[in-house]
Amino acid sequence: MGSLPGSIDETIGLLEGQDYVCGRGLGTVTYLALTLGKPLFLEGEAGVGKTEIAKALAAALGRRLIRLQCYEGLDAASAIYEWNFAAQMVAIRTAEAAGEADRSMLQRELFSADYLIRRPLLDALEPHAEGPPVLLIDEIDRTDEPFEAFLLEVLSDFQVTIPEIGPVRAEEPPIVVLTSNRTREVHDALKRRCLYHWVDYPVFDRELAILRARVPEAAERLSAEVVAFVHGLRGEDLFKAPGVAEAIDWARCLVALDAVALSPEMVTDTMGAVLKYQDDIARLAGAETTRLLDEAKGRLAERA
Repeated sequence: MGSLPGSIDETIGLLEGQDYVCGRGLGTVTYLALTLGKPLFLEGEAGVGKTEIAKALAAALGRRLIRLQCYEGLDAASAIYEWNFAAQMVAIRTAEAAGEADRSMLQRELFSADYLIRRPLLDALEPHAEGPPVLLIDEIDRTDEPFEAFLLEVLSDFQVTIPEIGPVRAEEPPIVVLTSNRTREVHDALKRRCLYHWVDYPVFDRELAILRARVPEAAERLSAEVVAFVHGLRGEDLFKAPGVAEAIDWARCLVALDAVALSPEMVTDTMGAVLKYQDDIARLAGAETTRLLDEAKGRLAERA
């Protein structure tokens, strides 16, 4: 189990050791979240690296990663716990067959920890040999608003209350990372319990460093052209602008095709790796692709 970083620079270095390149702002809030034991709330466009920071922290610290993927309709039974009804029914039938008549004792046994199915939130509060886990609550904005109330107790006191057992409190709080793509506003009551950071698209140099770390086999010229082209795409009126994740996927596709530089034909053939909506792909076909590529190469020439 790795120890927590002792400074902002150590935090940035810890993440870079897992090929996660971040700016000082994100490094600072991450350091503070680790030091103060506060949940970290990351908001931003899809594909900018919010989820990846939880994975990088878990790997760097040698902790288990527990992920709660949020979705509409998520409830306590799916996120916190539920009772193993099948096992309880077997226990009841076994007790009846054996002639055991002590109903109060049987009830206590049926609603004990032995029959509890631990979902991510409860699992994250229990002791782990490698130390407190990293709890990733991913895309919290996809849940219904009432579900946020379930999280308030977890984020405030690092405990959950099971009516039949009572409160279950973490001996050591987990490292909590929440992410949101801002498809809706998350309630202030939840945000107040966290340290907040908006994760924006990276500047050119940082995105190029990310690409070098994640796709080191890509030619230097190709990596620079991919970043320049993706930055140009983000300035267009698209339904969904490409994130860093799409840039990485695109670079890997180009490497698989033995590309060393971008051409209009190569961009057209692989556009599905960087854009995910047909309307966007159709809008940028033909002369638009050539224009964007020329502009990207022009920006690189200016930087040279």
